[in-house]
Amino acid sequence: MADMDNENERRLPDSKEAGYEILLGKEERLPHDRQREESNSRLHDGFSGSGGEVRGAGKGAGEGKKWNEKETSNQPIPADLDDVLKKLEEDVGYKTSFDIVVREMTFGEKRTALFCLNGLVKDTLLTEVLKRLTYLHPEDLSSDAVHAFVDLYVPAAQVDKEEDWDKLINSVLTGGSALFIDGESVALKIDAKNLPARGPEEPSLEKVVRGSRDGFIETLMVNISLVRRRLRDPKLRYELIQIGERTKTDVCIAYIDDIVDKELLESIKEKVSMVKVDGLPLADKQLEEATIKRGWSPFPLVRYSERPDTVAAHLLEGAVAIFVDTSPSVITLPTTYADLMQHAEENRQTPFIGTYLRWVRFAGVFASLFMLPLWLLFVMHPEFKPMMLEFLGPNKTGKIPLYVQFLLAEIGIDLMRMASVHTPSSLATAMSLVAAILIGDIAVQTGVFVNEVILYMAIAAIGMFATPSYELGLANRIVRLVLLTAVAAFSVSGLVVSTTVILILLVAERSMNRPYMWPIIPFDAKALWGIIIRQPLLYNRKRPNVLKPQQVDKMPQTE
Repeated sequence: MADMDNENERRLPDSKEAGYEILLGKEERLPHDRQREESNSRLHDGFSGSGGEVRGAGKGAGEGKKWNEKETSNQPIPADLDDVLKKLEEDVGYKTSFDIVVREMTFGEKRTALFCLNGLVKDTLLTEVLKRLTYLHPEDLSSDAVHAFVDLYVPAAQVDKEEDWDKLINSVLTGGSALFIDGESVALKIDAKNLPARGPEEPSLEKVVRGSRDGFIETLMVNISLVRRRLRDPKLRYELIQIGERTKTDVCIAYIDDIVDKELLESIKEKVSMVKVDGLPLADKQLEEATIKRGWSPFPLVRYSERPDTVAAHLLEGAVAIFVDTSPSVITLPTTYADLMQHAEENRQTPFIGTYLRWVRFAGVFASLFMLPLWLLFVMHPEFKPMMLEFLGPNKTGKIPLYVQFLLAEIGIDLMRMASVHTPSSLATAMSLVAAILIGDIAVQTGVFVNEVILYMAIAAIGMFATPSYELGLANRIVRLVLLTAVAAFSVSGLVVSTTVILILLVAERSMNRPYMWPIIPFDAKALWGIIIRQPLLYNRKRPNVLKPQQVDKMPQTE
């Protein structure tokens, strides 16, 4: 996070300005004086130490600001319309940028100017507003023209007054519209957004055989509505903040107020509110890097999901979801290694079939990690091979060492994976033929690879693709390479030591101060049983204690 001067502090919108109907919870205060004293060192940056109260200069002990509010410059709007037009030319490029529209008209002998961005507004609604105003006569307007326009003559659902120039410009840049009235230092904000969006489609990474086919898209309002449709809980809260001095990206923090752990919520609010960057053009991934101090660890400390039902299920467990505008995926916090190994398909089938699918997935992931290193170890040291596995081992080793063959195969699979992403769908079949025939078969016939290397490499690749979390699958690939290298260099001791070090690193990882390897370490037998066995709904009555929810019971106990 880059430090920025106080004069460049970003301006955050209220819920109406951003055009979203947001249910804001009550302002959270720091519960103890000790916490208030600990957070004082951070208050000079304009943020609260734990997402609570922020006291501005000259404010009393009982006054403050919420975590997603900051002081603004309060730049006044010019009363003269000509000055407004000149200021629009200087600040936003009016008459330079072709998408900036300013429509000047006179209603009831009052000069007005409608300011909006072409392509982000609903033309039909604004046309209806202008059509209604054309019926005005001078006698219809009292001395308070702004009051008349807002309360009597502008037929729009969401209209508000604005006296701050910067807030008004920010509202228009997010898709709103502004109506300036000559002689008035107050403008009207009209919410007539029509943001470009595609239809909700099933996510390609989280497909299910049975279940909903809708998924998140790049529009924030649609995404939060998809979750609201599944969670009609009045305690569901959506809190909005803008991140980025230039992009002003909308970030929404979602939680269920009477379930979520307040300490966890305040910690997430603090981390998000302290992000100071130029912008988030890559949306949620950049926000994750700015808030989660992960260092060089390859393991994902957050879970991404593009399914509204998955996010709703995590919220009911007591997790916190972070929506980022322009991103079709949602971050859920905190997460564990076990969470990343579960898929929605397991809960769409019967408990028995769901358990079977879960075991098959666990076996595939385990095989993708250890099958190649163990096979290489048995080939290097046949004396370690059990009698039942005597058939293992290549009849010939090929022209290059086995370790180099595995390394080349790993790189080749990564190249094919990246090529499939960048290959047009019409050429995907041709690329598959090239990969299967030219690279696979001919490489074996020429002696570059042996058949066993191709076989076990294919099994490892299938295990990686069977991992529900794409990020975890990539991390497991790095682990496999480390284990292969350790076995090739140090034999048995290399496998034991490298596996131990990786386990220690996993145990030391924490996601929002929650143990990453829960329920194995710290050990929780009941929770571990719930992960191994997909239990029926009515038997799963407790929320995960790792989330420290306010309400542990999921449903009322029956007599």
